[in-house]
Amino acid sequence: MARKTPEINSSSMADIAFLLLIFFLVTTTMDVDTGIYKMLPAIPEDSSETPPKVKKRNVFSILVNRNNELLVNGEVLSISQLRDKTKEFFMNPSNLETLPEKGLKNVPYFGDVMVSKGLISLQNDRGTRYETYIRVQDELAAASRELKDEKSMQKWGKKYAELDADQQSAVRKYVPVQISEAEPRNTGGK
Repeated sequence: MARKTPEINSSSMADIAFLLLIFFLVTTTMDVDTGIYKMLPAIPEDSSETPPKVKKRNVFSILVNRNNELLVNGEVLSISQLRDKTKEFFMNPSNLETLPEKGLKNVPYFGDVMVSKGLISLQNDRGTRYETYIRVQDELAAASRELKDEKSMQKWGKKYAELDADQQSAVRKYVPVQISEAEPRNTGGK
């Protein structure tokens, strides 16, 4: 008579596999991707509306190529120089012809002040590294934050983030940093 081989009791294998699965799910860390907070403009009611004409002197043109190099208003700059150039562009303290013009505007808390008509035009190549894109965005945001902090400190002796909503709105009207981001192009080849 043939002898039967004893079976291995596998009734607890499912429990062990389940416990291992739970253990790895609980102990594994997941990287949560965070994005860039952007407020998109409202959709215009009349789509046939043509965009407003902007004088060339009022545009701070930033082009980033596939080699992650910046061309700012025709001048090659490093990312570390971008913040100061952006602040200089918007402030235009000497009212130079090469920097944006200013218009008289009545701003709450500040009265009649000269406000810059400048805007930033940013365009990237499709081959631009994401790190470079983020660093450029960070520098532009830092320049805007510093300009707002300067005006806040002059008026109230507090940083922009410490102001109430009405005061922040007034500072935003005094220092309107507008960024127009064009769709990336494939200008650098493959």
